[in-house]
Amino acid sequence: MTSRNIIAILRGIAPPEAVAAASALIDAGIATIEVPLNSPDPMRSIAAMAEALSDRALIGAGTVLTPEDVTRVAEAGGKLVVSPDCNPKVIKTTRDQGLESWPGVFTPTEAFAALRAGANGLKLFPGSMIGPKGLQAMRAVLPKGTQVYAVGGAGPDNFAEWLAAGADGFGIGTALYTPGMSRDEIAERAAKVVAAYDAAKAGVAQ
Repeated sequence: MTSRNIIAILRGIAPPEAVAAASALIDAGIATIEVPLNSPDPMRSIAAMAEALSDRALIGAGTVLTPEDVTRVAEAGGKLVVSPDCNPKVIKTTRDQGLESWPGVFTPTEAFAALRAGANGLKLFPGSMIGPKGLQAMRAVLPKGTQVYAVGGAGPDNFAEWLAAGADGFGIGTALYTPGMSRDEIAERAAKVVAAYDAAKAGVAQ
């Protein structure tokens, strides 16, 4: 199954739910998953998902703020590090340990600092504040091929607008998951998000 350029943000997930939630997302076509480190016992959730599903998905952590957190993610089996900010030390540690680095950026200055430090891609955050027009302006100066995912304020209602402005993908949180949801509920939400993404992608391609 084709995986979409969507990072599922499972904020608040607890370890007993982790594998079922992740498998529902993967089955729907979303195979990049982060557990924010301000969730309950996030390393256990990451370890459980990595052990069960690492052959089918890229699994890691969000809200990663320190090099020490990066090391803990790597020890848990995570392969993805997403941050709300641009910290060159976190980016370097992430890359040194062989993980993907997606730091948060908001300005061209932060974007270039992240790229110089070795980031694999950029998390444009909060997307609601800069908007598609802001991304479009930044695209004029970013190196060709730079991967930019819009997070916060990007979702099924405006995928097309963001894609047209130059977004490569999205980080999606509550539209996919809120604590306490069943596997079936997650699957249903994921199917709707994937359908909206596919429709927007097709529309922009025309």
